[in-house]
Formats: sequence, C-alpha cells, structure tokens
Amino acid sequence: MPVVVFSREDRRRYREKVRRCLDVLAQLLRESKFEDDRPLAGLEIELNIVDGGGEPCMRNAQVLDAIARPDWATELGQFNIEINIEPQELGGDGARRLEDDVRARLNHAEERARSVGAHLMLVGILPTLREEDIGEGALSANPRYRLLNEQIFAARGEDLHLEIEGVERLDTHADSITPEAACTSVQLHLQVSPQAFAAHWNAAQAIAGPQVAVAANSPYLFGKELHHETRIALFEQATDTRPAELKAQGVRPRVWFGERWITSVFDLFEENVRYFPSLLPLCDDEDPRAVLEQGRVPQLHELTLHNGTVYRWNRPVYAVVDGKPHLRVENRVLPAGPSVLDIVANAAFYYGLMSVLPHHERPIWSQMSFAAAEENLYSAARHGLEARLYWPGLGEVQADELILRRLLPLAYEGLDRWGVAPEVAARLLGVIEGRCLTGRTGAAWQVEKVRAVGGDRQEALRAMTLDYLARMHANEPVHTWEI
Repeated sequence: MPVVVFSREDRRRYREKVRRCLDVLAQLLRESKFEDDRPLAGLEIELNIVDGGGEPCMRNAQVLDAIARPDWATELGQFNIEINIEPQELGGDGARRLEDDVRARLNHAEERARSVGAHLMLVGILPTLREEDIGEGALSANPRYRLLNEQIFAARGEDLHLEIEGVERLDTHADSITPEAACTSVQLHLQVSPQAFAAHWNAAQAIAGPQVAVAANSPYLFGKELHHETRIALFEQATDTRPAELKAQGVRPRVWFGERWITSVFDLFEENVRYFPSLLPLCDDEDPRAVLEQGRVPQLHELTLHNGTVYRWNRPVYAVVDGKPHLRVENRVLPAGPSVLDIVANAAFYYGLMSVLPHHERPIWSQMSFAAAEENLYSAARHGLEARLYWPGLGEVQADELILRRLLPLAYEGLDRWGVAPEVAARLLGVIEGRCLTGRTGAAWQVEKVRAVGGDRQEALRAMTLDYLARMHANEPVHTWEI
C-alpha cells in the first residue's frame, strides 16, 4: 500500500474540525437528553491465533472467513482477532447467560478455526511469541493499521525502544507498532449519564490497580519473564509517539492513566484536544453544528476518531444509537483469559464495584491522591496479588488482603444492586476469592508451570501454552489449575 501523506492543510482542517466538535459536545452536554444509565454489560475480547504446536499463526483473515460471523473482527496483528459482545442485562441469571453466550461463540469459532489449521487462545500476551514474529509484515491487511503505523513512526522519527525491567530484563527495538498486537485484552463497557460520568470514571481509575492484581495474565514477552501483567508496560511503550527528548520535557504519552480526578466527561475530551496532536487527520463531511441546529444529534466523527488514538486505561466513549447520544466508560486494563469463566468473574468484580463506589457519600477518590491510584496500577502490574497497594482506611496493604477484606464485600453488594441472583454472584466472585486465597492468577500459573517443565525456555513456554489451551477450553477457573 502506498504511504499516505497528510498535508499541512489536512492537519489544519482536522484541528479546526476537532475543536468545533468539542464545542458542540459542550452544548450537547448542557442541552441534550442523553440515554440514561442502563445496567448493561458490554464486552470486547481479543484473542490470539496459534497453530497446533502452540506457536503464533498469522492467519486471521482465513480464520475470520471460516468463522463467518459479524461479531468477529480483525485486530492489529495477523495472529489476533476480536469478538464484540453486545450489551446485555446482568440481573437475575444474566451473568450466567453471558458466560454461556461467550462460551458458545468461542466454541463455534474454535471449531471453524481448526478447519484452517488454527486454534484460539485467551491470554494477555501469547507466551510463545518471539521477536522475529513481530515485524511490519505481521500487521493485518486493514489499511487503517498500516496508516496508524506510518503516522506513529512519522511522529517519533525513530524506532520504538522497548525496555522492561522485571524478573528478567528486555531491551530491544522495533521498526513497527506490531508489538502492540502482543497485548490482548478484555474491554468492559458501562453506559452512564453525563451527570454520573465523572464519579464512574474516577471510581474506575481508583480500582484499576486491584483489577490488574487479581487478573494478571501476561508474565512472558519474547521468551523473558517480566511483570505479572507485562501488557501494561508493553502497550505504553509500543504506541509511544515521543522520542526521548519529548519524554524529558514531560510531554504526555498516548497510552495514559491521566493526571487528575475529573468533574465532567468534558475534561477528558478537552485534554485529548489540548495535549495530543492528530495521528489520523481524516475529516468527515458532517458539520456538527449544522446537524445540532437542525434538531438532530451529530456523530462528532473527528472528536471520536481522535479519542480513539488516545489510549486511556479508562476511556470515555461518545456514541449515537438510534438517534440518541450516550456516554460509556470503557475499562481497558484487563488481559484476556485464562478461561471464559475467569473473564466473566473479572467483569462481575468490576461491575459490582462500579455499582457501589461511585455512589458513596464520601467518594473513594476524595480520600486518596490520583498519584496513589496510578502507583497502584503499576505496582499491581509488576507484582500481581503480592503487590502492595494503598487504600483509604487501610493504608498500604497487600493486594490479596485488600480484595478479600474490603473490595469483595463491596462487589457482592454491587451485584445485589444490579439484581444479580445470589448464587450467580457467589459463583463468579468465588473465582476472585479463590485466586486471592491460593495466590494463583493466570500469570502465577504460567510462571509455575514453565519453571516446573524446566529445560529450554522456548520449549517450556510451548509446553505450557499447549497445557493452558486444554485447560482454557475446559472452562475451569485458573485458581483450580494444577501444575
């Protein structure tokens, strides 16, 4: 595909259009009727594709053709695909039905993938992935990915430097954004009203550390044991548009936790426009102000495109459905896997907490600094359930203790507010409790298994991956997996 060159005029027009969209959003927030809060759970799940030996398989186009379902889509790397689960009710036995639904879709997709010599794997980073698998040739055929790759490297002016200090040390360079494809995650969506958005986003930021600690599932990258959730550091570095000099000046990264608690969703969109230059300055024909003056709801194409190139761990989403605007918090901190049951348990833990924490009379974010919430995320990514996290009223406490003593009771209360059947809540949150009591997350199991296999690291990773795949499809929670 020929390199796309954006002119200075393209960038000027796009900047003006984004700012016009921002002004219109402010007016919408003041005057328009947004879709109210609805207790619906929406999920996006990214998966890896492997061959019969557990190695990465660059066949996503063939796999998608074989699956032939509209809810499956391409992802950045040829060894990735994604499934989108439409928003569903969690009340009653809805969470159990959600688990059954995801399991059925995965079973169908796995059966079809096998017909083209491939298998699907739910994991934060594919353990068998090697540096030689990550080059520009591994990008999916979608022209947008190649365009994004060109624009990030045009902004950087040099190769990506990947440097992660963990149990072992990784120090390498990459000439494309394909290392980002190694990060496979689960994104949870929660629709909220404009008035309630700030409280929900702040709450999501406050619990990001505990979420990652209990769900960690990415201990290996390019054959090296790094962090329990290496995906956090890798994603931040793999999409970094800043050379070293701009980092030294304090320029914000595009993968961003943020820097303050907010009072309105507008704060986040305004920060995006103020701090981040365009990566994809593509203008739509819609005039958002004219659409609004005609009594219709504008799509705000440029603002939403720009928002999609700022990779917040909790991202604001503006969308229009059936002519009505709505807002969502998109939670992006979780890795995929290990099993569908584990994924739905992680979702239940998040949605339960998000049903309670935003509504406390004295909000959690008024009792802790934003920097403490950020430090919690990075400590959890490095150390998993053994991370020491700060929490108001407890001080610094180990993650498993924080979750067992303080957060699980809140999550039970929250699921009860959602109307989730007690036996369904007990089954799902029992998975979270089981991980805390055993100390076994997906990351912990992977590391224990590789050490038990011993010998050549790459062969041990391959053996572990094949064992993981079998257990994943059995849908047993990871804290029950034997070594």
